[in-house]
Amino acid sequence: MSNSAQVIRPPNTLRMKVGGGFGGIDANAIAKAEEALKAMSSQFGQWLQDEIVKLEQAQQGIRDGGYTPETAEALYFRAHDLKGLGSTYQYPIVTRLAGSLCKLLDDSEKRMAAPPILLDAHIDAIRAVVRDQIQTDEHPTGRILAETLEARVTAHLA
Repeated sequence: MSNSAQVIRPPNTLRMKVGGGFGGIDANAIAKAEEALKAMSSQFGQWLQDEIVKLEQAQQGIRDGGYTPETAEALYFRAHDLKGLGSTYQYPIVTRLAGSLCKLLDDSEKRMAAPPILLDAHIDAIRAVVRDQIQTDEHPTGRILAETLEARVTAHLA
């Protein structure tokens, strides 16, 4: 007895849904985007400071109003923004530190068990690396800060 099988390949309609055939990556568009980022790079320092002020305001909200679901969520959103913006603003260490803080606060049900001292340590570390212009974890201080905070978050969540 022979079992014959027929392979049916459905059409790939994704290309049509996203705008048809792509002829590859447009090198000119990438070059323009890189130029635009380079032109804005002089403002990155101020924008990063603005984000840190927002993070500090969230921290102050916890100090003033207590650690509530609302104040914890506000801190989480500020950390999440910094996680996304740190590398863009040429501070990948900020992305890493903010990512560690996000990991501590990600689960809204476990968020309220986060130790306030560990929250403050993350904020202090972010503030310190920017103040001292430590941009990457290749710097020994940046690496130690990131590894220590990540280890504490992992231990807390275990």
